[in-house]
Amino acid sequence: MTFAAADLADEIGFEGVTVSAVARIFGVRDASLYSHIKNVRDLRTRVAVLSLAELADRVAAALAGRAGKDALVAFANAYRAYSKEHPGRYAATRLELDPEVAAASAAGRHASMTRAILRGYALEEPDQTDAVRLLHSVFHGYVSLECSGGFQNTQRAADASWSRALDALDVVLNNWPPA
Repeated sequence: MTFAAADLADEIGFEGVTVSAVARIFGVRDASLYSHIKNVRDLRTRVAVLSLAELADRVAAALAGRAGKDALVAFANAYRAYSKEHPGRYAATRLELDPEVAAASAAGRHASMTRAILRGYALEEPDQTDAVRLLHSVFHGYVSLECSGGFQNTQRAADASWSRALDALDVVLNNWPPA
């Protein structure tokens, strides 16, 4: 059921994932699904947990054996590709999870992998936390704007700007300002 809901999110958007919509996929009444899920929040949480795991697996595979700028670019490109291939699932990764669900999900792997990238830049705390937040903000902001059509009416290709943004991040991380 979770995979069907995730596929549905990619087709119609994460907010369109409802118990009724999933029941229609299976040709059953809504009530039939309530023996498997509590409510729409539970259904959406399951899609979010699945999506976080898929994204973490993709990023981990991309990062294998890489360091420094290579790792930064591999992480960013895997993240961006996932958001473009799975827009509904990607939106699900932004769902605020209950603390215990978040702790059991792949959300922590994302932060750990980002911190692994930053070891190549020799950042210590609290700079490392600031850099993690910067990277996630840039990645999420860029792909969110791109997925919503924010770069369609410009002359420069989004891929070219993405590449330059990653170059700029590498420069910033290599020249992190002192506190």
